[in-house]
Amino acid sequence: MVDAAGLKIVFFGTPEFAVPTLRRLFESREQVVAVVSQPDRPRGRGQHVIATPTKAAALEQGVPVMQPERIRDDQFLRAITELAPDLGVVAAYGKLLPESLLQIPRLGMINVHASLLPRWRGAAPVHRAVIAGDTETGVTIMRVVKELDAGAMLATVTRAIDTDETSVEVERALAAAGAELLVDVARALAEGRAVETPQDAAAATYASKITKEEGAIDWALPAERIHNLVRGLQPWPLVSARFAGGRMLIHKTARQPAVSPDAPGTIVRAEGERLEVVAGDGRVLRILMLQPEGRRAMTAREFLAGRQVIPGTKIERG
Repeated sequence: MVDAAGLKIVFFGTPEFAVPTLRRLFESREQVVAVVSQPDRPRGRGQHVIATPTKAAALEQGVPVMQPERIRDDQFLRAITELAPDLGVVAAYGKLLPESLLQIPRLGMINVHASLLPRWRGAAPVHRAVIAGDTETGVTIMRVVKELDAGAMLATVTRAIDTDETSVEVERALAAAGAELLVDVARALAEGRAVETPQDAAAATYASKITKEEGAIDWALPAERIHNLVRGLQPWPLVSARFAGGRMLIHKTARQPAVSPDAPGTIVRAEGERLEVVAGDGRVLRILMLQPEGRRAMTAREFLAGRQVIPGTKIERG
């Protein structure tokens, strides 16, 4: 049956990644009847409670916001049922949705997932793609099912990953691409022309949640691997190292053609804007941007201008 009128949509999403999709839905013919976000949490050094990005965007439009602590709560499920939604849209909500919730919308629920499924199912698909050195990623609009990110695919869009791009840059681009794709799929579902393609479960890989421990640099790793970790562990936890008795965060690196016989972690050049360190495969990695403990992020030139760094000194594991 073709539904020419706008769909009544309940939107589930929390972080900045979800905002472009939500705003694009506001601009479309579909009607967002409620936004469901995770509860507001204390953030930053002052631990002030700040509205989630999707909540802020919804309130700008006068759209009701729900922030249940438990999405299996009977009162919350009744509230969603009373909205009589045609479709549920999920974009980085942050929790698995129970079957009792998936069955409420007339057309089910669909998800904006930042990978080319079945590769990188799970919590951190963009970060894992960058860390793995993938040269291509994308967005998949898929059917939400009980099993994590295993639903049928309704549409995909592909995007290259540059060898120096960070996960922040890639995720921002995918958020914009996913927003356009989601609106197209919602309309296709409304008009009865959507095509669903099952995933190849045998080809699935899992994008586990990023942990702080992954940021501790191991100079025994190849330069390419360290470079990809620096790109992928952003905006948190960032790659960390220890130098001159203090901890520092490494924000940006560049691979160099040079090789060195020195031990991993050895500084082989420290002058002007060039701070270069040997990795485990003997290749040299240039640190472009770093942040000493308690200081702002700075360029290598700024860092070297304020201290004497002698080649042969080692940067230790963070």
